[in-house]
Amino acid sequence: MKTCKIFLSPVLISVLVLSFSHCGIYSFQGAATNARTISIAEFFNNTELAPPTIGQVFTNRLKDYMIQNTSLSVVAENGELQLEGIITGYQLTQVAPVAGANPARGDLAASTRFTITVKVTYTNTLDPSMSFKDRSFSFFRDFSNDISFADVEESLTRQIMDQLILDIFNATVANW
Repeated sequence: MKTCKIFLSPVLISVLVLSFSHCGIYSFQGAATNARTISIAEFFNNTELAPPTIGQVFTNRLKDYMIQNTSLSVVAENGELQLEGIITGYQLTQVAPVAGANPARGDLAASTRFTITVKVTYTNTLDPSMSFKDRSFSFFRDFSNDISFADVEESLTRQIMDQLILDIFNATVANW
């Protein structure tokens, strides 16, 4: 009895992936949902250290991302998909201890970790099994203690928000 071995070259695999991604079976970018509308309530800032406008900024960036990366219409309320959340963490933590550090001089670590955490509730009215309540999403960036937090706060906040929004997108409308 003869057996036949199939060799899948990287080129063949690429052709198959591109074929499937263009015929509607799956899209590697954008939403994997039949919904037409999404409502995103303003995220409440429940932290002491974050700037007072962080909730509004995060909400607007999340809405912009959904508009740019899906065909969903953002509606004020009662969308087929609904997102709401709270910013629960805005923390600085010393990391990367320095050998021979002198706590009296404040040189405990070589870098600081800046972390933002959001808690999200997602309601999918078309498929309630996809919904979740109070799921936490967190991301961080480290920066050198040679740099003042005030000098990097805006840039790091933007980078962290970008990742949080991508994580929320993937957990909700992209179904990853």
